[in-house]
Amino acid sequence: MKIKLVSYVVVLFTILSCNAQTKKMSLAPEKGKAIAVFASGCFWCTEHVFEAVVGVKEAVSGYSGGNVKNPSYELVGSNTTGHAESVAVFYDPKVVSFKELVNVFFASQDPTTPNQQGPDRGSSYRSIAFYKNAEEKKIIEDKIKELTANKVFSNPIVTEVKPVSDFYEAEAYHQDYVKKNPNQPYVKGVSVPRYNKFIKTYKGKLKPKS
Repeated sequence: MKIKLVSYVVVLFTILSCNAQTKKMSLAPEKGKAIAVFASGCFWCTEHVFEAVVGVKEAVSGYSGGNVKNPSYELVGSNTTGHAESVAVFYDPKVVSFKELVNVFFASQDPTTPNQQGPDRGSSYRSIAFYKNAEEKKIIEDKIKELTANKVFSNPIVTEVKPVSDFYEAEAYHQDYVKKNPNQPYVKGVSVPRYNKFIKTYKGKLKPKS
């Protein structure tokens, strides 16, 4: 029975992977620009938050931190690939710094809930701050120390600090999901309240509402 079950799971995951509509995205920025990758729960919510920040050109929803090539949304959601729902943030470092994006990252989530963000549970919703070099790693770690020392959160921060890995752009229907689907129940009940909570407390510069 166990062998049959394992075989079924392997076949199912293989089918899902073959049907994936994802592709590896380059994290090499254009000259004078920069890219940062973060995971903080549902990427619909995360994308919506970062795209509101002045200096951010766009945020692309995707999957990172795992070990499966071209994973599908369904496969990542099975919490077996190591991937987390993530966003690649394209920004102008002359307008907004990586340090400020780290502030946005921590201000827009609860980084104390392991494998969970709001109603979403599983390792694919865990909090991860990715870094490209030692300087970015220090910025993230210093922020965690600051938040901990100031007791901003009542529980310990469990955010993972990891070197950036392959980033797979999510299926097209996930991109700009909140903007395109304002009346979707999850958007109205989770994404928008999370965004509104963020903008009430965030001290940085936000784009004017369109």
